[in-house]
Amino acid sequence: MEEKIVYFEEPGPANTETTLRLAAERAKARGIKKAVLASTTGETARLAVKLWAKSGIKKIVVVPHQYGFMFSQRFPPELVSELAKQGHEVHFGTMLFHTDGLYGMNTPTMLANLLRTFCQGMKVCVEILFMAVDGGKVDVGEQVIVVAGSGRGSDTAVVAIAAPSTRLAELHITEIICKPLQTKQGLPPKMPPPPPPEKKP
Repeated sequence: MEEKIVYFEEPGPANTETTLRLAAERAKARGIKKAVLASTTGETARLAVKLWAKSGIKKIVVVPHQYGFMFSQRFPPELVSELAKQGHEVHFGTMLFHTDGLYGMNTPTMLANLLRTFCQGMKVCVEILFMAVDGGKVDVGEQVIVVAGSGRGSDTAVVAIAAPSTRLAELHITEIICKPLQTKQGLPPKMPPPPPPEKKP
């Protein structure tokens, strides 16, 4: 099996429309009807609803920041109602990779940093999928599209088999659709040029 992965030279919101388009194309190819989408302010959620209106994605589970993560909730309450009228859901769950203070151990941060070696969006994809399953918005074992980004907008999309946070080993990232080259640690080092071919005597 061969499939294309798109790599963005820079992370960030400039990649949002392309990411959403690629996600819709892969959803259609796989017959996937549900997507889990990270959206902090609602801007990405509004764009996804618009761009996916005529796609195979029929249900979007939008996952903003949990209440109390910042000084105020940035996701507009009126958008929650607006999305519900269109058949979508907004889930405000516990952000599992930010629970070090609760459990008194750094395991959540270690797992988050491991996922950030792919990119920041990969960490968010896994986190919001766990949140959506834990909240009953996605079924265990359900195949979904997951879309997230690096701070703002979207730049990472995957196909995943969903699992709850209590059964980590049952989560499967089956396909990477797109991601930025840059990880949380920065740009990958440039590979040295190949050695010149040996001269034949």
